[in-house]
Amino acid sequence: MAQSKQNLIQGTLALLILRSLSRGPLHGYEIAQRIQQSSEDVLKVEEGSLYPALYRLEEQGWVEAEWGASENNRRAKYYKLTRAGRKQLAVETSNWERLSEAIAKVLQTA
Repeated sequence: MAQSKQNLIQGTLALLILRSLSRGPLHGYEIAQRIQQSSEDVLKVEEGSLYPALYRLEEQGWVEAEWGASENNRRAKYYKLTRAGRKQLAVETSNWERLSEAIAKVLQTA
């Protein structure tokens, strides 16, 4: 049976982007691919969600962007974590772990 792609819970996209960038700079398409591959094709981030989220993260000072050449020699905007972004990743990860543990408890008792 084929599984469908899952929509993201509001607020998780920032966490997924920050985590994707924790190993180094990526352009938007690479971020979306990393999320999809890491989730074993369960999560798919659409451009219409990804780029507004990246702009918000940039405005908050959690990521920086600079133009560079992609692997196929096309101009691409590369995003990387800032020091503040690394701190926020730790906060977001902690919040997500607390939330997912609480949901798991509710599912076990329901």
